[in-house]
Amino acid sequence: MFTGIIETKGIVEGISQNGTNLTYTVGSTIAQELKVDQSLAHDGVCLTIEAIEGNRHQVTAIAETILKTNLAGWKIGTMINLERCMVLNGRLDGHIVQGHVDCTATCTERKDLNGSWEFTFEFPTQFAHLVIEKGSIAVNGTSLTCFAETHNSFKVAIIPYTFEHTSIQQVMEGSLVNIEFDILGKYVQRNLELSR
Repeated sequence: MFTGIIETKGIVEGISQNGTNLTYTVGSTIAQELKVDQSLAHDGVCLTIEAIEGNRHQVTAIAETILKTNLAGWKIGTMINLERCMVLNGRLDGHIVQGHVDCTATCTERKDLNGSWEFTFEFPTQFAHLVIEKGSIAVNGTSLTCFAETHNSFKVAIIPYTFEHTSIQQVMEGSLVNIEFDILGKYVQRNLELSR
């Protein structure tokens, strides 16, 4: 479990393919604090640490993960958000994020509002029931509040701190991002479906 409050940024430093899997080497300031077999969110995708060497760690994504996320588009030098699992003796500053990406969305507009930024994202319509005004959503693992939602889009407003400390700064029009909808909304939706 995660909170969507990004701890640090990482840089993709290596990519290798083994069958249908992709293995990534990621450099970061927290690498030496990690442990093998630990879960770590990478742009909102929960991956298991396989190896650590110096300021780098290694993770592997299987075909299912690659299909449902933006990992296939990562290149050497890509900046990604990193968050370690939540500790149950602290505050939950964001919202409950599992690291299980539901779909990808495309940035259709990025506005610089001279002090903040506004992004519009378009997503598959089958998830429309999970997006609500002022609801929580994870974009590349970052806990954000959505507004101005439609059947296939929503907006988020980004404060300077979030812009500076996450990979949202590299999201441009046409960029593909990972989306995880609020787990509470998903449980409510499932309950409604089963009670019909």
